[in-house]
Amino acid sequence: MGRFPEGFLWGGATAANQCEGAYNVDGRGLANVDLIPHGPDRRPVMNGVRRMLECEEGYFYPGHEAIDFYHHYKEDIALFAEMGFKCFRLSIAWSRIYPNGFDEEPNEAGLKFYENVFDECHKYGIEPLVTIVHFDAPVACTKKFGSWKSREMIDCYVKYCNTLFTRYKGKVKYWLTFNEINMILHMPFMAAGVLIDEGENGEQVKYQAAHHELVASAMVTKLAHEIDPENKVGCMLAAGQYYPYSCSPEDEFEALKLNRDNFFFIDVQSRGYYPEYALKLFEREGYDIGITAEDEKVLRENTVDFISFSYYSSRVASAEPERYGKTAGNVFPSVKNPYLKASEWGWQIDPLGLRITMNVLYDRYQKPLFIVENGLGAVDTPDENGFVDDQYRIDYLREHIKAMGDAVEIDGVPLMGYTPWGCIDLVSASTGEMKKRYGFIYVDKDNEGKGTLKRSRKASFEWYKNVIASNGEKL
Repeated sequence: MGRFPEGFLWGGATAANQCEGAYNVDGRGLANVDLIPHGPDRRPVMNGVRRMLECEEGYFYPGHEAIDFYHHYKEDIALFAEMGFKCFRLSIAWSRIYPNGFDEEPNEAGLKFYENVFDECHKYGIEPLVTIVHFDAPVACTKKFGSWKSREMIDCYVKYCNTLFTRYKGKVKYWLTFNEINMILHMPFMAAGVLIDEGENGEQVKYQAAHHELVASAMVTKLAHEIDPENKVGCMLAAGQYYPYSCSPEDEFEALKLNRDNFFFIDVQSRGYYPEYALKLFEREGYDIGITAEDEKVLRENTVDFISFSYYSSRVASAEPERYGKTAGNVFPSVKNPYLKASEWGWQIDPLGLRITMNVLYDRYQKPLFIVENGLGAVDTPDENGFVDDQYRIDYLREHIKAMGDAVEIDGVPLMGYTPWGCIDLVSASTGEMKKRYGFIYVDKDNEGKGTLKRSRKASFEWYKNVIASNGEKL
């Protein structure tokens, strides 16, 4: 018996809006994620502060073509199969299925595309793990009723999920309701198509929208189990434990608070109710997010089957953060940890932090875990044959897989699988760059959208193939 159980789901992860391209092909409608430009306006648009509900002149939208997985999926899945993938995490573009979000009938061309993708996966014995919403929201819903600000969005989402669960019954059994649901607090337009209008209480709006997502998540968890009892439904959070900067009680308490902020929504999805600290926050701030008795019942009775999460780095909390330097780059800049090295984008590298995070999540929820994102964003320089010697990526992944193995073997944490992020190079969500690469497969495309889209194997491709073949024994 090795460190990892038999049937462990090794694979890789992508998102529709970062790899598919073909944003206006075969009846697909416009989504919030199509309107996140590259350049200085990217962050204001993501945060819902700069309104952009149409494609505007003078902007480059990297997701419009991305790496054109839409037309290369057979080639790409064949490469995943060559590595020995047991699992492929992908997301469905909502506006490919319901172009406006509230259409009477689904778009058959969109349904057929994903059916073809799933069939291609099964041809090689690869299990699809499907994120139902990976930051996608049809723009027509934002225009009509404010996207997730409104309860109307719940009905649209339930109808969309009903279509997916029915059409793909027997083809997909692992589902995630929302990607990194906690991101709605940090970038509401990117995460949920939510704009903060003038005069609105931005924080209340975000918690209100998140509540609607949580209710929708519980409703479709129930639906998934009814349509196919084989279905397993997970939640998904952007994880990474906060450490106190020092052993001062104030720093310790700050870390406790920030960790709770991060667990907030997963507490609801996994335990079935809002934690007391959350209710106290609403009371203290005077937020009325319209929680009904029916909402409470739905949440209580339909908790998730497993906890999935992304892990890139740990974070550090201090009661006096201004005294210390901040980390660069991520959506969660935190106090810099003097004990850790950082990536080229300033994300601090902490393999032991993954083991710590896994233990904290399992202690808290007592449900199986699934690591659905992990990896190193780096500048890769290919040789004339398109080959990248990415030893730095191998080193990063090796140490994280070791830590993950320790959590499983020594600590007894049940882990379903591991799908490192961006198994094939794709557009970076945070920066919109192509040069920030994560993949085992290099794609010839640059930040300006130029390139042949040719795929080539990096050194990490062969390495990961051996990791999977040995079920994590050969690192």
